[in-house]
Amino acid sequence: MRKPLPFRALTVAGIMSGTSADGIDVAIVRITPHRQQPVLELLAHQGFSFPGALRAAVLASMDAPQISTAELARLNWRLGIAYADAVKDTLAKHPATLDLIGCHGQTVYHQGAKTSYAGRRFACTWQLGEPALLAKAHGVPVVANFRPADMAAGGQGAPLVPLLDYTCFRHPRRARVLQNIGGIGNLTCVPAGSAPEDVLAFDTGPGNMVIDACMQRLFDKRYDRAGRVAALGEPLERVLSPLLRERFFSASPPKSAGREQFGEAYVDRFLAACRKVSSRDADIIATATALTARSITVAMDRFVLPTITGEIDYVLSGGGAHNATLIGMLRETLELRGATILESGQLGLPVEAKESAAFALLAYYTWHMRPGNILSATGAARPALLGSITYA
Repeated sequence: MRKPLPFRALTVAGIMSGTSADGIDVAIVRITPHRQQPVLELLAHQGFSFPGALRAAVLASMDAPQISTAELARLNWRLGIAYADAVKDTLAKHPATLDLIGCHGQTVYHQGAKTSYAGRRFACTWQLGEPALLAKAHGVPVVANFRPADMAAGGQGAPLVPLLDYTCFRHPRRARVLQNIGGIGNLTCVPAGSAPEDVLAFDTGPGNMVIDACMQRLFDKRYDRAGRVAALGEPLERVLSPLLRERFFSASPPKSAGREQFGEAYVDRFLAACRKVSSRDADIIATATALTARSITVAMDRFVLPTITGEIDYVLSGGGAHNATLIGMLRETLELRGATILESGQLGLPVEAKESAAFALLAYYTWHMRPGNILSATGAARPALLGSITYA
């Protein structure tokens, strides 16, 4: 690994589009060094929904059993155009002079654990979104393709947001659990006064993914706004109990998940199990919502609470933070365990901006030749410089 460069102040755009495939989040962040650790100032953030045709193409590509190379090539470039436009529109509303862009890209396949293919065992991942289009549109370097370097170092390539969670949310006296609820749920536990090697992070299971898929199939809606449909139903215990006994939820971290675990095939099985118990569509949405809430509670009980003591802040981010029914379910269990429920916005980063800001920070680290993976989170054997740089 090359010698790290001294940190210097940069304005960085971070771009994130997650497994929900609902759109693009952009954060414009001013990052300045302070005692060898960067300090982030959020200058602006903006969210953009995918046009219907682009969202359909993204969903069709995810863990697809069959898709043409032409479609994947076109989608890669179409996403690059969408990311460039999203940054342009953000800067039009919030003028700033960029030095760097960090783009996560759109995950179409993520296999964190090694499996056999063509005579070898390996893990792999793939994010689309042509960075050359971003670099050309905005005239600055672009860091993209963050996950493979961690995998090459023996990690799962996820989660990568813990660097931001540690940098922005560590507290000297309070443990903080940062729970993001996007398509997949993931948490970062930052013990009070911790060092980076003390951080625990992993995917907890489905976030909005199963809820959204059921809403699309049953109600022809992208998501359950504020959890209103779930509030009309009752969770089906006969469905939930066996699902929560499945291996993913009991497997010890590090672990990561995506549509490969909780996508369309899983939803088929979930709906079939629900239909055996209830004919009410609202009960199905309530059950999907409870699956997310209880999988988070299982993760807290098994892996987080045994490692920390004292006061706990449970800090929410992601689209699921707006689902009042889901958050109500979490309050019922987590407040009993002594956690104070907060949103990340109360601590300086709005719930919609946290992940995009994380990839701005990761790009900043890569630009300064600093590793961005936290080994206890991804399971990597060594620190890794994350991402590839495309110059303007």
